[in-house]
Amino acid sequence: MGITENTDKSVGLLADALGPGGLHPASTSPVWPSGVADDHTPVEFSTAFAADEPPTVRMIVEPTATRPSRSANTSAALATLDRMRHRWNLDTHRFDAVRNLFLPEDPEHDFTFWYSLVFRADETPTVKVYLNPQVRGEAAAEGLVREALERTGFAAGFPVLRDHAVTRPGLDKYSFFALDLVEQRRARVKTYISHHAADVADVTRAAKAAQGVDVDRVPDFCLLTGGNTGTFDKRPLISSYTYLDGDVDAPSGYSLYVPIRDYVTNDEEARRRVLAVMGKYDLDPTQFDNALRTIARRPLDDGVGLIAHVSLRMGRPRPGVTVYLSSEAYDVATPRSISLAV
Repeated sequence: MGITENTDKSVGLLADALGPGGLHPASTSPVWPSGVADDHTPVEFSTAFAADEPPTVRMIVEPTATRPSRSANTSAALATLDRMRHRWNLDTHRFDAVRNLFLPEDPEHDFTFWYSLVFRADETPTVKVYLNPQVRGEAAAEGLVREALERTGFAAGFPVLRDHAVTRPGLDKYSFFALDLVEQRRARVKTYISHHAADVADVTRAAKAAQGVDVDRVPDFCLLTGGNTGTFDKRPLISSYTYLDGDVDAPSGYSLYVPIRDYVTNDEEARRRVLAVMGKYDLDPTQFDNALRTIARRPLDDGVGLIAHVSLRMGRPRPGVTVYLSSEAYDVATPRSISLAV
């Protein structure tokens, strides 16, 4: 991807973020059912593209302990954060304000704490944390998100989020709460909502919660990535909302994530759809193909899931397209015999 200046730092930061469990060999079965990737690999890569900007490489990472468990993994994640805070000068003020909400002593889900590592050319790597709104149970999720937005300064932006994005009881669910660990002026606070059995109208309505977003792009993006799928009834579509310093009444950024692996026959079909998206938004596909070749260790039509998600970013701070790539360290999903959406 052309990011060569800080390769050693990138590898070191990834090793740190993986925690003690990062030493577990990929040649054996996973010892923890990580939800980061379908095959339980605790790392997923993504490549973010925007017009007239160099690309970004990101990694979502789940830290694990030597002997993984919910509590042991949380302790490993916090120990990792303590190391990274000093080494990379991270700003954890907002995380400290919400940590007692999302890190209970007895979490109800395996996922409690993930990292996102962000690498750009000529810049110091940055770190984001993902927390689980359902960690105290699904019924408590909305209250946790509301309180977390209040503690981070965005309480007034919650009602518009709920009114546009959480309109179908039992189908629209709070799935992630994320924070950039940088100074407040640049830091994002993000809320993610999963839309189960959703159609284009559902996510178009959800996109309207963000200010200044061209919601007319949503149907085209769904068509390019999901084909003629009417209801996305496999893995859910996901909306994310970005709050930036100064956002008072509503978020200023919106992203829609399509789990493309569930709506294609194989990864060659997924690649063609990604290229169509990049063509739609005048993005050069060369670096995407370079990244894909780096990750792929098999013909693309021999499996499905290497290209896991595609997202359309709208509004602030960096509109563009992001493609998520699985390392398939443990397993490759068998391609489907017929396309689910043509």
